Amino acid sequence: MAPMSVLRVVLLVTFSVLLTVVLGFGLPALLNGAMRMLGLPETSVTECIVLLYVLFVLYVAMPRIPRGLVEVEGKAVFITGCDSGFGHSLAKHLHSLGFTVFAGCYLKDKGGEGAKELEEFHSDRMKVLQLDVCSEEQVNQAVEFIKENLADSERGLWAVVNNAGVSTFGEVEFTSMDTYRQVSEVNLWGTIRVTKAVLPLIRRAKGRVVNLASMYGRMGNLLRSPYCVSKYGVEAFSDCLRYEMKAWGVKVSIIEPGNFIVATGILTRDIVATTANKLWSEAPSVVKEDYGKSHFEHHMALMRSYCNSGQKDVAPVLDDITDAIMSKRPYTRYNPMEPHWWIRVQAMTHLPGAISDFLYF
Repeated sequence: MAPMSVLRVVLLVTFSVLLTVVLGFGLPALLNGAMRMLGLPETSVTECIVLLYVLFVLYVAMPRIPRGLVEVEGKAVFITGCDSGFGHSLAKHLHSLGFTVFAGCYLKDKGGEGAKELEEFHSDRMKVLQLDVCSEEQVNQAVEFIKENLADSERGLWAVVNNAGVSTFGEVEFTSMDTYRQVSEVNLWGTIRVTKAVLPLIRRAKGRVVNLASMYGRMGNLLRSPYCVSKYGVEAFSDCLRYEMKAWGVKVSIIEPGNFIVATGILTRDIVATTANKLWSEAPSVVKEDYGKSHFEHHMALMRSYCNSGQKDVAPVLDDITDAIMSKRPYTRYNPMEPHWWIRVQAMTHLPGAISDFLYF
């Protein structure tokens, strides 16, 4: 392992030096060519590098340019997955801004604590309803409930936020087909099912569809194929829907959170332990024999350490969802994630696969 680590360091340094040289000489040449075409004075290397740095700082550090806000009064938002995590916090946040919130909770009928906490608002603008996004019947009942409780049944539903989701892990040969189906049933088919059910209301309001994908909807990773498959699907569905809804004046945005495991509790050490036992016990004997227990335990240790990582505050995600709902010109994609994850997403989606694979795997 040591020689490989040294080799990677050498290659990364070499790549950085090469990039610096290319930017130092290639960028000025390109810019000077453009200046000549425009009939403007040529620039110097220093000016080019300073310009590049200024643009980078503006892109990374500057706050969003105001793009106008829609009126909140009379508008309602339907959010799925409000028992905990992003959905629960978002329901309270949007209520505080003046929206009427329809909060779909999976555990409402079972006395879930998240649903109880939202019901304790005792507000006409906080309406909690039972919702399993995998159930066609419950989704249809939720839509009927929304119609009956909208101030304007034709144009009152301004936005739907497809937040309900589950996560799991496991190498491909340890993961059952049932697991792949169950994760996609919630994350992907649940998103599609709910969107199709409320789309007539959203279209009439010329409103918003906001879908929670993930950084793992843009790039893969070890042990995460069930989750990545479902979130890649959410990205594709959202893109196709955006093209179709443009003619109707409906905006479709995708939220791609980074690592918020600590903040949401979507994976805990107990969940890792339970899942690990299930993965090993249900794996075919040939897989156990070929991979070995030590290999398996090493990856489970990685997942346990992952449980303690990530951002602790969900505010960046709430801010981006709010912007997608309230801005007159929302972005197509929002990336609430730590800088190193943002850089990794860019590298894995823009560099040749041979380079990004070598850097990260």
